[in-house]
Amino acid sequence: MEERSSTPGTEPQPARAEDELPLGIRVAAAWSWRLILVALAASALIWAIVQIRIIVIPLLIAILLTALLSPIVSNVVSWGLPKWLGLLAALAALGLALWLLIGLIVSQLKNGFGDLSSRSVEVWNEFLEWFEHNNFGISADQLREYGEQALRLIESNQGSIWTGALGVATSAGQFITGMLLVVFSLIFLLLDGKRIWFWVLGFLPAKAHSPVDSAGRAGWVSVGQYVRVQIFVAFVDAVGIGVGAALLGVPLPIPIAILVFLGSFIPFLGAIVTGLLASFIALVYNGPVNALMMLGVVVLVNQIEGHLLQPLVMGNAVRVHPLGVVLAVTTGTLLAGIPGALFAVPIAAAGNAIVNVLAKRQWEPDVDPVAEFHRRNEARTTAKDRLRAIAKRAGKGQAE
Repeated sequence: MEERSSTPGTEPQPARAEDELPLGIRVAAAWSWRLILVALAASALIWAIVQIRIIVIPLLIAILLTALLSPIVSNVVSWGLPKWLGLLAALAALGLALWLLIGLIVSQLKNGFGDLSSRSVEVWNEFLEWFEHNNFGISADQLREYGEQALRLIESNQGSIWTGALGVATSAGQFITGMLLVVFSLIFLLLDGKRIWFWVLGFLPAKAHSPVDSAGRAGWVSVGQYVRVQIFVAFVDAVGIGVGAALLGVPLPIPIAILVFLGSFIPFLGAIVTGLLASFIALVYNGPVNALMMLGVVVLVNQIEGHLLQPLVMGNAVRVHPLGVVLAVTTGTLLAGIPGALFAVPIAAAGNAIVNVLAKRQWEPDVDPVAEFHRRNEARTTAKDRLRAIAKRAGKGQAE
């Protein structure tokens, strides 16, 4: 190895190996080990979230509901009314919406579901008869044999089925626990969300308070815009497909519209599943031609959503490219299934807003929002104490 040139009077120093490497290799190595650390930290965070998903998922649902309902509370407070009255108004609006959705589904499916089941059996038998009169290399008896084999397979695995049933029961218990956690978290976030936010910020160093507060507020605004715009997009999808089903004479148009509305909160996947369900109902009752027409209506509505609503409405609200939405939903589905697909887009929207604020340094470096919040609370408490003291003195004066 060559030695470095040295100044007179000093001994030559051996060349270091990193100095002999090209600049591109050194930069790539520096990036690589940092990316590896980030990936390890992200993997550890995802693993921890999975372990406590029974807490994380209800908390995320409560955050989305808070972003949706907080304007109701803010409006009530702006009218000079107490915050608890705004909380009751927000919870009443949420309960009324859920009651309408569930009531419509139950009332429409009460008689229609049994008819759909029996009609599905009739269509299957008609298909077998049609299949028997056409030569496809497989007879109808063979198809029936395959069905009987499937039933025998189910009977031979009753132990696994019962294990799965117990798992469902456990999941039902977790569902109830999660719902209670959603309700309690929603109440506290609506009542005291700002205090909770500044309490969390208090764990960070003082220099980080202002940038994290500004980034968090930007992410919160983005999440609120996403929730409200997604409700509008889901409503448009539900109305379009429900009206299309009614015009084509497809039974159960109202349950179809409600399922489309609920499924639209899962981008891409929800629209596909609910669209196939609508086409299946059309196939069972009205035949293949009507089913194809129903599928055309679903495709048309999805195209309107993808080429008009998503770029113009959703894109302006969350500022996430449609490719980013697809990648976020796919990644969320792979990591956490349906909950991952549900929360992927709002998380991506919030992350995009947070990164933009931090990259552009859009915060006031000389202001500590946590200290300002505590200072205002102390001033408010002092003012209340003074008013109580004045009222107490006035009461004593009247008594004397």
